[in-house]
Amino acid sequence: MQAIDQAGTFTLGDRTVKRLGYGAMQLAGPGVFGPPRDRDAALAVLREAVAAGVDHIDTSDFYGPHVTNQIIREALAPYADTLTIVTKIGARRGDDASWNPAFGADDLERAVHDNLRNLGLETLDVVNLRAMFSVHGPAEGSIAAPLETLANLQRQGLVRHIGLSNVTATQVKEGQGIAQIVCVQNQYNLAHREDDALIDALADDGIAYVPFFPLGGFSPLQSTALSQVAERLNATPMQVALAWLLRRAPNILLIPGTSSVAHLRENLAAATLVLPDAVMAELDGIGRA
Repeated sequence: MQAIDQAGTFTLGDRTVKRLGYGAMQLAGPGVFGPPRDRDAALAVLREAVAAGVDHIDTSDFYGPHVTNQIIREALAPYADTLTIVTKIGARRGDDASWNPAFGADDLERAVHDNLRNLGLETLDVVNLRAMFSVHGPAEGSIAAPLETLANLQRQGLVRHIGLSNVTATQVKEGQGIAQIVCVQNQYNLAHREDDALIDALADDGIAYVPFFPLGGFSPLQSTALSQVAERLNATPMQVALAWLLRRAPNILLIPGTSSVAHLRENLAAATLVLPDAVMAELDGIGRA
C-alpha cells in the first residue's frame, strides 16, 4: 500500500480516483507562461507522481500555453488505463501573458482540439468549463451558451465528462440543467472558505469538488495557528493544510502543484497525516478570522 492510498478515493464521472492528485500548472514557466526553466525536472516530477500512485492529473492547454500538456505527453504517454487527465477551457493567453476570456463556440471547440492534440488523446476524460466573467473569482452570468457548446462536443465523443470552474452556486445549478456535472473546481483553502455551503451541497449530490490553490497559490498560506499546529504534529504547514482539506469533506479531490520532486513527495505524505478533532476546530478558526 502506498502512502497516497490513505487519502481514500472518490468518483469522478465513471472513474474512481485517489483523492490526492497532481496539478500541472507549475510545470510551465514563470507566471504559467512559456517553457519551464528545467524541462527534465518537470518530466521527473510527473513520472514520480505516477510512480507514487497519483492517478488524477489536472492541466490545461492555456498553461504555457501548450507547454504543460506537451510535457505531460512526453513524460507519460502512452498513458496508463488508470490515469485520468482533467483539463479546462474557457480562457486563452495573450502575448503579454494576460488571461483572457475565450468563451465563444469557435474558441471552445478550438481549445478542445488543442488539448487533444497536445496531450495526444482521442477523447478527453474530463473538461472543466472555466467561467471568465471575472478573472479574479466567480462572478454571476449565464454559462448556458458555452456549456451547450461543450455538451455538443461531448456528444461527438471528444469529451467524456464535463465539469465547471470558477463558478457560483447559481451557475452550478444552471449547468446541471444542461449537462451532467461531475466536478466543480474553485479556489478554496484554509483561509478562503467562501464555498463551504457549495462543497456540502455537491457532496450530497456525489459531485467532486476540486480546490485550486489548496496551498494558497502564488501567495502561500501564512498563519501562525497553522505553523503552530504543524510544529506540534511534526509536519509542515502545507501538509497540515492538505490534510485539513482531505478531512473537510469526502468529495474533495486535491491537486497540489509543484515543479519539485521533493515538494511533491512532501505533498503526497499529507495523506498519512491524521488531524484530531481538536486540531480541526483550531484550524477552522483560520478561515473565520
